[in-house]
Amino acid sequence: MSNLDKLNTYFEQFPGVGGRQARRFSFHILTLPKADVTEIARLITSLQDNVTECHSCHRFFSQNGKATECNICSDPNRDTTELLVVERDSDIIPIERSGVYNGLYFVLGGKVPLLESKEANKLRSGALRAIVQDRVKSGLKEIVLAFAVNPDGENTTRYIEKLLQTEVEENKLTVSQLGRGLSTGSELEYADPETIKSAWKNRG
Repeated sequence: MSNLDKLNTYFEQFPGVGGRQARRFSFHILTLPKADVTEIARLITSLQDNVTECHSCHRFFSQNGKATECNICSDPNRDTTELLVVERDSDIIPIERSGVYNGLYFVLGGKVPLLESKEANKLRSGALRAIVQDRVKSGLKEIVLAFAVNPDGENTTRYIEKLLQTEVEENKLTVSQLGRGLSTGSELEYADPETIKSAWKNRG
């Protein structure tokens, strides 16, 4: 297998990238100046050394010194009464851009497909329960579940509701869903600010 074929194979493993798009990426790299290709390679090589996972919300952030929390979790102005649970890091970006939410986040690390319950074993279920128990001490009142408006997203919502049932009942927490306002099949990552605002306003 040639280097070009190997690169295509790696690109195909990226989320949402098929064979045709993978080849387009590879051929685009071939048209770039050598200095740009070298810089891209350097950035990729150093990425894992400069980016770390927040020990509270589990989103990736560029590490500044020895910080263990991202800028959101460490911000004293964030509302500690709300915790918004999302599937992946990229779901946080449109919510922050919309400006409707000022609470804290938790990145679940995936979803629970309707027909593949084993995927639940890959999620940060234990970490989510632990962070909810910890946040209760800081005044947590509401947990917002923000998953895609599709069968897998709904199945993940049910899974989390069952997972946190004890914590919710013992601490009288409110569990709501961010979804109304998002069209069926929508993924949070691609929602525009106005759609996010509508979904947040009509959560329930």
